[in-house]
Order: sequence, then structure tokens, then C-alpha cells
Amino acid sequence: MDLYEKIRTLPTQPGVYLYKNAEDEVIYVGKAKNLRARVRSYLLEASQANAKTGSLMREAVDIDYILVANEHEALALENNLIKQRKPRFNILLRDDKTYPYVKLTLGDKFPKVFVTRRLRKDGSAYYGPYFPGNLAYRVAELIHRSFLLPSCKVDLGRFHPRACLEYYIHRCLGPCVEGLTTAEAYADAVRDAELFLEGRHTELERSLNARMLAAAENEHFEAAARLRDQLSTVHQLQEKQRIATAEQSDDADVFGYHFEDGSLAVNLFHMRAGKIVDRREFFWDELPDLLEPEDVGEIGSSERDSSFEPETRSGGTRTDLQAIPEAKQQEPGQVLGALIKQLYIDQQYVPRTILVPADFNDRETLAALLAERTGHRVEVAVPQRGEKRSLVDLAGQNAKQSFTQRFRVLIPSQKAIQETLADALMLPELPRRIECFDISHIQGAETVASLVVWEDGKMNKSAYRKFKVMTVLGVDDFASMREVVTRRYRRLKEENQPMPSLVLIDGGLGQLHAAAEALESLGFTSQPLASIAKKEEVIYLYGAEDEPVVLDRRSPVLHLVQLIRDESHRFAVGYHRQRRAMRDRASELLDIPGVGPQTRQRLLTHFGSLRDVQQATAESLGAVVNRKTAETIWRHFHETVGTRDS
Repeated sequence: MDLYEKIRTLPTQPGVYLYKNAEDEVIYVGKAKNLRARVRSYLLEASQANAKTGSLMREAVDIDYILVANEHEALALENNLIKQRKPRFNILLRDDKTYPYVKLTLGDKFPKVFVTRRLRKDGSAYYGPYFPGNLAYRVAELIHRSFLLPSCKVDLGRFHPRACLEYYIHRCLGPCVEGLTTAEAYADAVRDAELFLEGRHTELERSLNARMLAAAENEHFEAAARLRDQLSTVHQLQEKQRIATAEQSDDADVFGYHFEDGSLAVNLFHMRAGKIVDRREFFWDELPDLLEPEDVGEIGSSERDSSFEPETRSGGTRTDLQAIPEAKQQEPGQVLGALIKQLYIDQQYVPRTILVPADFNDRETLAALLAERTGHRVEVAVPQRGEKRSLVDLAGQNAKQSFTQRFRVLIPSQKAIQETLADALMLPELPRRIECFDISHIQGAETVASLVVWEDGKMNKSAYRKFKVMTVLGVDDFASMREVVTRRYRRLKEENQPMPSLVLIDGGLGQLHAAAEALESLGFTSQPLASIAKKEEVIYLYGAEDEPVVLDRRSPVLHLVQLIRDESHRFAVGYHRQRRAMRDRASELLDIPGVGPQTRQRLLTHFGSLRDVQQATAESLGAVVNRKTAETIWRHFHETVGTRDS
């Protein structure tokens, strides 16, 4: 059944759909109240006239879907699948900035306190997130100093001969040495820390006060003094909290954006207790047209975390939504919708108020889902006037400054970087196109190579190429590099295409000389060629290897070369993993009579893994293949197991 026939047979229930390409990769994930109506809209001629939708439909060869009970479940499942599969036609939050939590390891015999950015289901209690990030470290420091709970990596499941320095500087109760503390005293400290982290300061104050008086009556003056100091700390924190509460107690996240010439900058302000405690920036260099037909869903784009962008200054003018045509207003609104879904769904903490400058699809549904998951009301609002609108305008002003800094200040300096790069690498002209190669394998197995292209100031992903190394057996990076470079530039020569400004090799002198041999065999004796070594981060120029180029670690030229090199490595590793997965999936299914490559693919797609195929019943297998083949597959696995067991 081809793609178009499959679309026409989709059910009319709510669900999530996944478009796949010829390599069985998920390239787009969407959700729908009515799967058939939503997906059929892609077939409309008007929809495919859109550049992005047309590109998606030309690449898609198959579609899968998952039925759910309602729109809330579809929204949550869509978000999870986007994060798991990372389809390139969806908005992705790669390397998104995360905030720290304080972790109390309640599952341990003697719990410890750590700062972490990753939440796990390991029996520990997590508190946060903390804004700004260093606040979590200050809280952990306070717990070490006041409640004497450690954060060391010492195994507390057994006793040790002597305590570490933390005990002697009075930052730990010393549970690692027998006799230094008791289980009851340590449990009291853990309960105090829990009350402190949960904000139950009044209850903590009563407990500390009672224990301090009891210690003083029993003449345990050192313990009483420690409890007095803890009580003083709690008092100070309560006073600070009362001041913040008097100003404003609500937490809110505020979004603002600036959109111009197809590029978008988004600012997110985190407000806690009425104060702006942190800010994040997100950028889309070339925001494409809406991917889906009207009112259908999200768009595809790329996003970079603000930690890789320059800092901006406050100020600027208000982002005037009225100045943006209505069709273009919808575009940033769609981006905001996808951004907010990925930021908040599955997060442990969501503020009660999220303020956005533009409406988007599923806003009310998203608010209801977040309220359901957090247990408190969540408002996703588009304020039109008043104090809340002023906050959105403030975020918009900062977004405009971010836009200026990212797209106007830095882009003109690109020429300066090109000039510096040409001077450092002795290039005959300003580099407009750089092609970079990398080899990837594991002990010589499934050796592949990548080619990535930097062109006119940015990575040109449409020009990326993958290579499966054909003639090299075993571990031989030099021969592999020689083969791949030869194949690439022989084709350019045959097609009479121009050579790049620079050929860059990920590796040392061996890989550099292998690439040089390949180029010289094709007659390219004057082609600029260089390599960058991973550890030393020095650049070797072919013909001047004795004098490697050593750039300052903060040099933007070095950062550019590293960026290209790292992208090549990422692309090569990704292709290598894909080849390994394809090899592993060939498995023993092909050894079963009646099972060919297409049947194997259908089985693995339906059941998800070889293990699930092995555990399936003959009736379940019959849903994918005919009855005779299903019985053959079932006997192959189960009779083989029975024979081995006997």
C-alpha cells in the first residue's frame, strides 16, 4: 500500500502521526483530533504549494500513527515523540539550558545532598528548579554547613577507619566512621533538611527550638549551640521570604519575541516572587514558511540555546505585533506553541502563569494538560493591556536587542572572520565554502565517513553527504580517508563543479597526507588543504606541516574551525550508528524460511525489536504475515529454545 492509499484509510479518532522517509527515519511528528482529516490536508494542491509542506511530502514514503483517547493524550505523546525521535521537520530544543535541583538521596541508609540537573526515578527527593542556577549550590552549601549532611562520594553502606576533612571542619556528621554519630541523630538532620527544602520553616523552627532547649537542659551545650545557629539561619530565611511575599507571591514566565526578514529571536523571563531572576534566549536564523496547511500544526526549524549566543543589553523599542502582517504573526505564534510545549510538558515545576505575546494552536489544551499534570491551575495567557502586557513588552524589547546582537552585529563581523581565516591559513581568497571530512567506525566495523559544508557564513545542511567506505577492511583511517576524498572530488571533476575554498580534515598528519594523496591523484595539486587535531586543537596546513597554526583558545577563527569539525564528527557518528542499527536488525530473522528483507522490515516495524518478535504469539505474528509464515517464525524461536533447554 503506497503512502496516499494509506492516508485515505486512516481512522477518524484522535492520535499522533509520524511521517517517515525511505531510510525509515521519522522526519515529522504531528497530532490531530481527527487523524484522517488532518493528514489528508497534506494532499491538497494548495498545501503542497507551500515550500516546506512540498518538501516534506516529496521526502515522505510512509506514515505511522498511534491512536489515543483524547486531545490531551495526543499533545503529550506528540511532545514525547519529538524529543525521542528528533525529526528534522519539527522544532527541536537541542542543548536546551536546564536549571539545577537539590537532590536528597532518601533511598540511602545515610542520605546525602547533591546539586543535579537530571531527574531520575531513583527514590530520591528533588527540590527546585532554582533560579538563578548558583542558588541551588548556595542552598546545598547551607545544608552542609547547618544540617551537616554530606555530598561526598564515600560509600556510606559500610564503616571506614577514619573520617574525611569534611567532618573535621564541621560540615558533616561523620556517618562513615562508627561511633561519630547515631542513626537517630542523622535521621533528625535529614528531617530538618527536608523541612527546610520544602519551605516548612515554621515547623522546622518549632522542632529546632524544642531540641535546643532539651540539649541545654541535659548540658549538651555544643549540640545546643549548633541547633541555635540553625534556628538563627531559619529566622533569617523567613524574614527574606516575608519581604518577597509582601511584594508579590506569584511565579510567572514571560515570553517576548522580535520577528524580521524571516528570522526570529525569543526571550523568556523567569519571574519568581515578583522578581526577574533569569532570562533565556532562543534564535531561528531563517524561519521558514508554515509547514502544515492552515490550522494544522507546527513548522520545522532549528534552534540554538542562548548559552552559545552573545549576551545582550536591555533596551530597544517595543515589538509591535500590529506592524507584522497577520500571516507572519501566525508564524512566530506557531513557533511559540512548539517551544512552550517542549519547555513545560514533563517538567516537574511549571509556574502558575505563562504570558505570551501571540496566540497559538492548542493554547487552552496545553494549559489544561499542564494543570492536570502539576495539580494546580496553569494559565497560558495573551495579555492585551495592563501590568501583564507591560511585562510581555519588556520581554519583547529585550528580544529586539537579542535580535540586533545576533543578526545585525555579528553578521557583518563574518567578513572579518573570513579575512582572518584566509590570512591564518594562507588561502588565496576569502573562504566562501569549506568542506570537512571525518571517519567513524568501531574497531573497523561499519566504517563510514561524513562530509559537511560551511558556506557563506553558515552550515549548509542540504549539501551534507554520507559515505560508506567500500574498499577498506579493518582499521585503517588513512586508507578510508583516501577513498572518501577521492570519490568526492572525482565526482566534482567529472561534473565540472568548482572546488571548495578549503578542504578540512578531522584528524592529524596521517589523515591530512592521505587526503593530499587523493587530491594529487586527481590533479588538484594547489587545492588548499588543512586538518585540525582533536587534542592539541592546532591546525596543520598541507605543505607547511612543520609550522602548525596555533590560534588563541578564544579566537573566533578557531571557534569556527572547531564548529565545522564538531559538526562533521556528529554527522559521521550519527551515520555510523544508523549503519550499525541496520546491521543488527538484519539478525536471525533472515535465516527463517519465508522471511525476506521486506517481511523482516515489516515485523521489526510492527513489533519494535527482535526480542518482541521472539516473544510474540503465532496469532500476533499473523497480524503482519500470513498464517503459514507466522507459524514458521513461532516454531523457529520456541522450538529452538526448547531444544537448547533439553
